[in-house]
Amino acid sequence: MNELAKTYSPADVEDKWYSYWMEHDLFKSVPDEREPYTIVIPPPNVTGILHMGHMLNNTIQDILIRRARTEGKNALWVPGTDHAAIATEAKVVAKLAKDGIKKSDLTREQFLAHAWDWKEKYGGTILEQLKKIGASCDWSRTAFTMDDIRSKSVIKVFCELYRKGLIYRGKRMVNWDPKACTALSDIEVIYKEEHSKLYYLRYHIVGEDGYAVVATTRPETIMGDTAMCINPNDPKNAHLRGKRVIVPLVNREIPVIEDDYVDIEFGTGCLKVTPAHDMNDNMLGAKHNLETIDIFNDNGTISEAAGMYVGMDRFEVRKQIAKDLEAAGLIEKIEDYENKVGYSERNPDTATEPRLSDQWFLKMDEISKAAHRAVMEDVIKFVPEKFKNTYNTWMAEIKDWCISRQLWWGHQIPAYYLSDGTFVVAETPEKALEEAMSVTGNAALTLDDLHQDEDCLDTWFSSWLWPISLFNGILEPGNEEIKYYYPTTTLVTAPDIIFFWVARMIIAGYEFVGEMPFKNVYFTGIVRDKIGRKMSKQFGNSPDPFDLIAAYGADGVRMGLMLAAPAGNDVLYDDKLCEQGRNFCNKIWNAFRLVKGWEVADMEQPESSSIATRWFEAKLNATMLEVKDLFGKFRISEALMAIYRLFWDEFSSWYLEMVKPAYGQPIDRTTYNATLHYFDVLLRLLHPFMPFITEELWQHLQERTPGQSIMYALLPDVKEYDKAAVEAMEHAKEVVIGVRGVRAAKNISPREALVLNVIGDWRSAETPVIMKLANLSEINSNAEKDAAAATFMVGTMEFNVPLSANIDVAAELEKLNKELTYYQGFLASVMKKLGNERFVNNAPAAVVEAERRKQADAETKIKNLEESIAALSK
Repeated sequence: MNELAKTYSPADVEDKWYSYWMEHDLFKSVPDEREPYTIVIPPPNVTGILHMGHMLNNTIQDILIRRARTEGKNALWVPGTDHAAIATEAKVVAKLAKDGIKKSDLTREQFLAHAWDWKEKYGGTILEQLKKIGASCDWSRTAFTMDDIRSKSVIKVFCELYRKGLIYRGKRMVNWDPKACTALSDIEVIYKEEHSKLYYLRYHIVGEDGYAVVATTRPETIMGDTAMCINPNDPKNAHLRGKRVIVPLVNREIPVIEDDYVDIEFGTGCLKVTPAHDMNDNMLGAKHNLETIDIFNDNGTISEAAGMYVGMDRFEVRKQIAKDLEAAGLIEKIEDYENKVGYSERNPDTATEPRLSDQWFLKMDEISKAAHRAVMEDVIKFVPEKFKNTYNTWMAEIKDWCISRQLWWGHQIPAYYLSDGTFVVAETPEKALEEAMSVTGNAALTLDDLHQDEDCLDTWFSSWLWPISLFNGILEPGNEEIKYYYPTTTLVTAPDIIFFWVARMIIAGYEFVGEMPFKNVYFTGIVRDKIGRKMSKQFGNSPDPFDLIAAYGADGVRMGLMLAAPAGNDVLYDDKLCEQGRNFCNKIWNAFRLVKGWEVADMEQPESSSIATRWFEAKLNATMLEVKDLFGKFRISEALMAIYRLFWDEFSSWYLEMVKPAYGQPIDRTTYNATLHYFDVLLRLLHPFMPFITEELWQHLQERTPGQSIMYALLPDVKEYDKAAVEAMEHAKEVVIGVRGVRAAKNISPREALVLNVIGDWRSAETPVIMKLANLSEINSNAEKDAAAATFMVGTMEFNVPLSANIDVAAELEKLNKELTYYQGFLASVMKKLGNERFVNNAPAAVVEAERRKQADAETKIKNLEESIAALSK
């Protein structure tokens, strides 16, 4: 190795070692006799670029994988990307629009050619970016949710579930995204509080002069009204029973129906029923056999069926129809109103529209039961455990999953239609043709007689198979890799996709493999700025991860994030955390250079160094046990802090000072070798958190052969440690701190040797260490009290440092007299309070007792000060 640079430069280290790891295939894993430790990456969207949430999530995964390697496990981290149907299709449509091309002008095949081109050009960006933070994925296994194995797996699963009767096609109310022109599942709708209006509309009663008033937030849907509904127990609307009313402006007669569903207290107690555009209205419509009028086109404009405002956007119609109703005298009043409006999870600026649509659904009730039990019974462990409650609520009320999407980019549904509308489901067109021939008895059918369903499957329908399909467990059940790597060990993800992805993967694991997909789920928090706002482009408060890496180094940023990242709790990010990480890198670097700069000689080991090495061996082992326990509990940030304190406080601030040779003198070989060993183990402990600097320094510890890496340097196996050595050194450190405190208070140079008197029996084996670190010429056991000495306590033992030869007596007397005057005044005020009979009799006993303790303390202080003044005045 070349000579180590004077200062740590991350830029000179990071690319070099990542290239080295890649060149020697050090991230690669194949099944062998070792215990597997497997993580599958939450596949980022092919549209994605690295942000702070990715930094946190992938740093945690890398820490777990690298830690597993140091424990001798066969660690595999499988990377990949998700095709992100809605998001990617939107990107491609936008790109085509810039080129003057409309999606509607292209065939499906032409559009998909553009989409694949876009994916090949931009789809791997985020994976390349992950390499910059040190992600040690087995890149040879990189998967994509629409690659051959994953695509065939998805289609096979669809067909199997259909044949089991779990997938069905039906006309149901769905959440519709008018921008993407596709259905969404219920959990892809994000509800937001909005300032809205409540419009009170007049529905004239047929054959009478009066009218009924209906309160609605959506006057633009009145063209789809097919009934008015009242509660049969509502006396104020009893006069409407059995009557008909006229829809305002539309002038269509509709019946008044009765149902307990209507809330008597909301609005006027009259409800307009629009079966095509409200989930609850649709249920009422089905129950009362009402007509259904769909007044919206796919893109949210008004359809021909409405008969008015045709072609206008739904929100423009809301403004216009309010004006028209008012002009016609059909609005009673308008009130401000707060209500929740659903928005598309993939198009956050687009309000969803409930509408009737022919879609494909997966029955979830039965196949979710094993997955529900697994989490509630801790077969699968959630960290933090609080998310079990969230999971339980959703799984207990699980609904059928709308799995079809009206998109071209994705897995096309393997359903094939004949001209009469009947269909067959099969893995390929050829199998579909065979099935169609069998079903119809028509051997003359050809592929031209079949038309494949235009819809694609929900993106999550491919990613729910991710832990299985990555090991080809769908197409080749029970293969060598699925048996070895599955179930995977830990999933690291954000809690906001606990339903989208986590729950569905667990369901798929039990349905298709008969076993859980992972043993642990570690939920990360949200990265927020220091005032608590979620980091986002909208707020402009999210730093570019690559700017941070350039400023602080990848190790510094990784450490900075992890210092503030307890499981499941939000991370309050501040650049100061990364500064702390960078400073720690510099501390490690400088400590290494110090040790490697010592001259080594074959000489007897000093007693102080022997004590120091015995103590640090015990402290190191104690910390390794603590860290192992913390990793087992997924308290990763606490594990980092334990290692940080071990290196910064115990190793650098104490141990190196204990063993450091005098200026210009060599260090004995025994101590030097022990110190290098400790450095080696410390680097191994730190490596999962800070992979680059630890590799660089580990390679400099001694000559390595090509392909050797710290990531495969095993941690020592620790079962116990010398507790007595640790406790004894803690006592010794307090004594040293006490002496140093005296030096600081009395302005005595660290180079000036002092005498330490022990008022009691002193039998510390750590005496040589104390004398070296405190620079003492002698320690006197069972010494008599010296009133002129500076005193301190360690536990119940009193120590003093004679000062007459080391201080300016006149200045010290002046200082002591000032202190004496202060405590005499303080005692006088306490005695005045205690001499007040009213205070003593009426104040709470605890308050009076506190004053008496103050009296005793002040009297002791005064006595000691008077003795010290007398001794110095001789």
